[in-house]
Amino acid sequence: MIRKLKIGDVELPNNLILAPMAGVTDLPFRLLCKEQGAGLVCMEMVSAKAIYYHNKNTESLLEIDKRETPVSLQLFGSDPDIISEMAKKIEDRPFSILDINMGCPVPKVVNNGEGSALMKNPGLVEEIVSKTVKAIRKPVTVKIRKGFDEEHINAVEIARIAESAGAAAVAVHGRTREQYYHGKADWDIIRRVKDAVHIPVIGNGDVDSPEAAHRMQEETGCDGIMIGRGAQGNPWIFHQILHWMETGEEEKKPDLQEVKEMILRHGRLLAEYKGEYTGIREMRKHVAWYTVGYPNSSKLRARVNEAETLDELEGLIRKL
Repeated sequence: MIRKLKIGDVELPNNLILAPMAGVTDLPFRLLCKEQGAGLVCMEMVSAKAIYYHNKNTESLLEIDKRETPVSLQLFGSDPDIISEMAKKIEDRPFSILDINMGCPVPKVVNNGEGSALMKNPGLVEEIVSKTVKAIRKPVTVKIRKGFDEEHINAVEIARIAESAGAAAVAVHGRTREQYYHGKADWDIIRRVKDAVHIPVIGNGDVDSPEAAHRMQEETGCDGIMIGRGAQGNPWIFHQILHWMETGEEEKKPDLQEVKEMILRHGRLLAEYKGEYTGIREMRKHVAWYTVGYPNSSKLRARVNEAETLDELEGLIRKL
């Protein structure tokens, strides 16, 4: 059965959420996942400082299309005043939920004391969440990890702090910062967080199939299911999980023609939103994800990596 999910005053049509992924969940990809049934799509993380300093590259990251709503906009930073003030400054934009990133493992973010480094400073977490909740009317959520490393597993503590500071939901990735995306996600930590707080808990990590989504829900009791890398090259995953939830049956995977059409649609959207030069270059990684496992896909990827125009990309994909 398809479950709905309410975060603050925002009611989602279902509890499947596209995770925020830097360099992946741009507007074109979010649109494709929304069309496949994602209940909520999350934008790429945006630096609160970059908004504060009027960084020109940030504006495109903040762009939202009304066809993709409801949307979660994610800020990262470590200064409670800047995060809360920038949240207030952008609140009139058409996002439904504001998320605060406390899970990014990338060194340049962590070394700045941002992303998953915040999990080492519970007092700062409390200040950031409470100031942001007071600054805006929209629901504020927090995305965390299991902990910073195996010696500091504190997702339960951080989730409780976020809840008491006014967060409307918490998403938990079942890996530490030190693990990055390696090894198996620990779903037990998601269950422990779920047992510890009353706000919705969203499970994240290793959901790459309808069966995995069902298992996560059963094993952890999580309210929402967040899908990240499982959606790369596979926006159909949302439709497949919803079909499983409704019927208990596995939906057949898209055939080659459907994959080709999705690649071309994705490429056209990227070219439309970012210009052909940037769009085609950004499409290269997506083609690699879409075509993994197909015969001769490595040769195709090598050719696509040399393509510079939409026509060249279309010619190569049509020959697949």
